[in-house]
Amino acid sequence: MNKTLKQMQQDSKLCACFVYVLDARCPKSCINPEFVKVIKDKPIIYVLNKADLVDPADINQVKQYFKKIGAGCVSIDATKSNSTKVIVDEIKRVFSLRLKQNQQKGVNFIIRAMILGVPNSGKSTIVNNLSKKASAVVGNRAGVTKSKQWIRLNDIEFMDTPGVLLPNFEDENIAYNLAFVGSVKDEVLNFVDLATRLIIKLNQNYSAAITTRYGVDSTLFTQDISTTQAHTILEAIGKKRGCIVSGGHVDLDRAAHILISDFRLGKLGKICLEN
Repeated sequence: MNKTLKQMQQDSKLCACFVYVLDARCPKSCINPEFVKVIKDKPIIYVLNKADLVDPADINQVKQYFKKIGAGCVSIDATKSNSTKVIVDEIKRVFSLRLKQNQQKGVNFIIRAMILGVPNSGKSTIVNNLSKKASAVVGNRAGVTKSKQWIRLNDIEFMDTPGVLLPNFEDENIAYNLAFVGSVKDEVLNFVDLATRLIIKLNQNYSAAITTRYGVDSTLFTQDISTTQAHTILEAIGKKRGCIVSGGHVDLDRAAHILISDFRLGKLGKICLEN
């Protein structure tokens, strides 16, 4: 990570602003404090990507927060054609005075913006949407973008960068939130543990999402559920989805993958992991 950050710090000297992509389901968890070294005091446009997976009321609360601290913020579903126009409009709004002054002088002012965020936040999908062609490799897994790429769009140039995570998470809640949304490589995760943790998390405000999707008994959910109770709920999901192996036992790993996949794809409904 240190090597990547150092390179980003060098590249940031070429940029006038930053497009900070956050997963709308856990925007706070997506903020990497190490990026302060890259951004310094330059303007930031926060992009709440995958906003279609979150209730609009939750999106508005996050926008209001960024507005209070004086930062630009837009919400998008980057998979939709032309959805990134709001990013371009926000950048032009931020630099409106400078653009006007240079236009009056007959000077061509190119705004350079660095796109940054954690892995799998949708940065490359945004770049593809902005450029209207497959200019960056895109995939629904962490760590797809390997090196920086420049994309020219009229009077704005965008630099795509690899997603960067902290090497160590002091806050366990942040670590799990990022794992839930796919920002941590699946290969290093224990999916049964992850699914159990997700059930405990969803029990706070979204237990109905599980009972509705899988038809499990609502009485399994209580105000505060333990890991053992969450494990029992995962077994119930496995039974409902036919994850049965020899001897009539539930294949918990398969059930866990089903639950995590359904959450990531929005099949459990509109869910925000943070208040």
